[in-house]
Amino acid sequence: MQEQPAHRWLQRRQFQRQIAASLIAAYTLPAGTQGLFPSKPVKIVVPYAAGGGPDVLTRKVGPKLGDILGQPVVVENIVGAGGILAAQQVARAAPDGYTLLLGASTHIVQKAMQPSVKFDPVKDFAPVTRNTVSPALLVVAANAPWKTVQELVAALKKDPGKLNYASGGIGSLAHLASAALLLANDAQAVHVPYKGSVEIIPSLLAGATQFGCPVASTAVGPALQGQVRALATTGSARLPQLPLVPTLLEAFGKDELVLESWGGVWAPAGTPASVVDVLFKAYLKLYGDPAVRAEHEAAGAPVSLSASPSEFGKFMAAETAKYERIVKATGLSGG
Repeated sequence: MQEQPAHRWLQRRQFQRQIAASLIAAYTLPAGTQGLFPSKPVKIVVPYAAGGGPDVLTRKVGPKLGDILGQPVVVENIVGAGGILAAQQVARAAPDGYTLLLGASTHIVQKAMQPSVKFDPVKDFAPVTRNTVSPALLVVAANAPWKTVQELVAALKKDPGKLNYASGGIGSLAHLASAALLLANDAQAVHVPYKGSVEIIPSLLAGATQFGCPVASTAVGPALQGQVRALATTGSARLPQLPLVPTLLEAFGKDELVLESWGGVWAPAGTPASVVDVLFKAYLKLYGDPAVRAEHEAAGAPVSLSASPSEFGKFMAAETAKYERIVKATGLSGG
């Protein structure tokens, strides 16, 4: 048998190596990530009913995000079990960047309260970016005797269990913010849960409760109108609309009192870093649009982007530890 020329043998070996490399790449990369991302529509799963605030905002910015990505963005509502169902489904989706979840602080709280739920916000998702943050506002009736949060705390400690506080339900931001205030000051009060945060202020005005921490978007208006008195905000900074109202962090110097409702974007764990980076940069460009930011401000969901996906991941880990401590201390942890 005639021996093959050396250059023919080298060409065959090079071709075989290229084929082997292609096969390895095909089996190590998740389906759909070969080539440029994205190459097909991207789906964002919203764990809230259609027509709600987060759903409306997501649908408004969807087309603009699609223009940036160069592919349509489809919004799908998966409602059930307070957002748990949506989180479980997205956690099991292919880690290719084509199925995303509108995650939120409520998912962190749910996991802390119910460790048995079949998803882990930190372990089962690749964080893309935080996009909105909204604090709560500690308020009392306008005719209440307390002018500062320190005066309210003094009253709580003087008569343990005498005062009532309202919330939008067990595990809500209003509930945990008030509970954290009591824990930080070794004070006691009776929790009166309502069906939603919007019921807190009417409860204060009727005298059924004495203080509460509704989300800022609900409480700022009544505070400016003089219906209620704002004593503090649970945010990391003062609210622009109420610059004279201090933060609880300022008042007591404890990081545990910085409690905010936030939303963000998560991809399934295992999504390639290059894909997450494309998504992060797309959101960075989207929220660089003043009109988009204005829409969010008007809806009471001010934009607060993460510096990077890794920074969002560290933020989520810190939030998880904080809420786990609060939930454990208040005895809210279940099965």
